[in-house]
Amino acid sequence: MQHIFIVGAKSLGAYGGYETFVKKLTEYHQNNDKIKYHVACKANGDGCMDESTLNGAETLSDSEFVYQNAHCFKIKVPKIGPAQAIYYDVAALNYCCKYIKKNKIDNAIVYILACRIGPFAAHFQKKIHRLGGRLFINPDGHEWMRAKWSKPIRKYWKTSEQMMVKHADKVVCDSVNIEKYILESYGKYNPDTTFIAYGADLTLSTMTDDAPALVDWYQQKGLSPKNYYLVVGRFVPENSFEIMIREFMRSNSKRDFAIITTADDKFQAQLEERLHYKNDPRIKFVGTVYEQELLKKIRENAYAYFHGHTVGGTNPSLIEALSSTDLNLLIDVGFNREVAEDGALYWTAQDGNLAQLIDRADAMGAEDIQDLSQKAKDRVYKEYTWEKISGMYEELFLAQ
Repeated sequence: MQHIFIVGAKSLGAYGGYETFVKKLTEYHQNNDKIKYHVACKANGDGCMDESTLNGAETLSDSEFVYQNAHCFKIKVPKIGPAQAIYYDVAALNYCCKYIKKNKIDNAIVYILACRIGPFAAHFQKKIHRLGGRLFINPDGHEWMRAKWSKPIRKYWKTSEQMMVKHADKVVCDSVNIEKYILESYGKYNPDTTFIAYGADLTLSTMTDDAPALVDWYQQKGLSPKNYYLVVGRFVPENSFEIMIREFMRSNSKRDFAIITTADDKFQAQLEERLHYKNDPRIKFVGTVYEQELLKKIRENAYAYFHGHTVGGTNPSLIEALSSTDLNLLIDVGFNREVAEDGALYWTAQDGNLAQLIDRADAMGAEDIQDLSQKAKDRVYKEYTWEKISGMYEELFLAQ
């Protein structure tokens, strides 16, 4: 039995990329008698785990439960601001080490998602090695490039990443571009890397076009099927919202631009000051949509989808868009080209570039759109199913 300890996700569920990843990995391996998962979850605070929301979860105690045959343990985190994430990972790793020692588990793999705890990496690698285990990491995207962080925090993320790569026994990269960056940046440590992408839910919506929830949503938001461009994502600068809104306002499109995102009054006020987007009735902030079948249907019915993420590896929302929206317009960065290849159209941050592409997209014939749609779907169904990804992880874990 190969024991895998996963640290770094807040929960098992749809909170974010890592949370979905852990839920899917345990789902696909729940009947695998060669692998046993132990998953750290947050007991309190932002994105914490409430196992009563998981169908089939069995509570063992206040801090432990079993879900999809995975042993899950909850870590309490004090309210200490941005340092919470570091505290959470360190406390979870201490728990893992105690558990491995107490249960005399040989050859355990401790898999850390994201590079938050660099200053502690050497300590935990030694500790895990003494217990006969190995330390794996997933560096995620370029956290140190995110605009939301101040310069000192960005510097910390970059240094932390360097230290974690240095002290990892294996670096699992979710994109070919991330793997290339790790090898180029930290070649002096001779990191042992491998590439395994994220998967995504590629099933179409079960919702019909006349479903009351869908019809009501369209009426409330002033939208109609195939008559809107769409973006779904966190409302942060590195997701290119300013460029997309500015360029859409410059375009001649008669369609709407629907923006599904979390509210951020400060960022929205800044954009309004710079762009005056409220004067353009086509620009519609439509709130969040947490009902998954409704969100899928909104994607499927969009005329086109914008993807402006400039930081990160394989992005689940991009894969979902490629599998459901016929026409996809992506910012031209390595991560996005790697995933979509020739199944999408590409734009840059240059003034006027996206506006021209929107006008071109508006004028495209049904046959050309269908051709791009088919290429995109063939691509994601070949490379990004959870079945394929979980199979690659099984090979990685059992080859050790």
